[in-house]
Amino acid sequence: MKTSTKAVCKVLAGALLTAATTLTAFAQSWPTQPIRMVVPYPPGGASDFTGRLYADRLGAFLGQPVVVENKAGAGGDIGAQYVASSAPDGYTLLMGAVGSHAINSKLPGRDPKYKFPGDFAGISMGTSTPLAVVVRSSLPVKNIQELIALAKQGPGTLTFGSAGVGSSQHMVGEKFQLETDTKLLHVPYKGSGPAMTDLLGGQVDIVFETTPTLLPHIKSDKVRFLAVTTASRVPQLPDVPTLKESGVKNFDLSTRYALMAPKGTPADILAKISNAMGQIAQSDHVKNALLVQGAVAQPTSPAETDEALASEVAVWGEVIERAGID
Repeated sequence: MKTSTKAVCKVLAGALLTAATTLTAFAQSWPTQPIRMVVPYPPGGASDFTGRLYADRLGAFLGQPVVVENKAGAGGDIGAQYVASSAPDGYTLLMGAVGSHAINSKLPGRDPKYKFPGDFAGISMGTSTPLAVVVRSSLPVKNIQELIALAKQGPGTLTFGSAGVGSSQHMVGEKFQLETDTKLLHVPYKGSGPAMTDLLGGQVDIVFETTPTLLPHIKSDKVRFLAVTTASRVPQLPDVPTLKESGVKNFDLSTRYALMAPKGTPADILAKISNAMGQIAQSDHVKNALLVQGAVAQPTSPAETDEALASEVAVWGEVIERAGID
């Protein structure tokens, strides 16, 4: 017996309606269990700080605990891959350093087991954190122009430490070299902490590091702050000029952190988390906590977050191409 086209259409329509109804009911009841927020870096860094700042308060808004899990390694790839391969049910999220993931997606020779940003659904940007150019105090320079002059005297002899190959700190250093026509020797570490330790110890000459890592050392006589990487000065470093003020053009960079979910996570769930992130970002507690770190809250809608992720890929892809990184 043949089934009519009309009957088939009715069956398909019914199935689609059932699926949509089930999905809507799931999103409305979500969450019914604790939520895991993966930070793909070790504890103590800016990603970890941002994740814990929001996670502590998201639980109250969503009605379930939000637990931070540090899954470090491979420049953030291990944690990101874990989230990308997780079920798109809203129970596994990623608080990622957007620049690092964008860089990893463009670096020749890197083979992440996930696509960025294609395997993720944006929820909200979390924070934006300036970086600063800091040198060991024994280096005979007092400002950026003197650093540039010293670097040009011996191309490849001055060293800069970073949180690892492909980290935002590394790429900001590459961008600095492109815009100043200098050549530095890159020394990658397994995180910002070890790089900072060696700067304080005089083993490396320079770091391009985030303010949360740097501010505890602002009064140290072992380091000297030369400039910040953003368009405006940082309130916690009012006497430190911007790179633009220091004569370096085309420089307005910060490290941005975003909350993401596996691709396919229901839009209603994304919106629910995003709305909570926006409300949390407006609280005095969060604003003050970020101010101390030299960072600012940057809540966005899921659509705006997706746009920001794509723009980071474009920015860092250009740096990698211009620098000839292989």
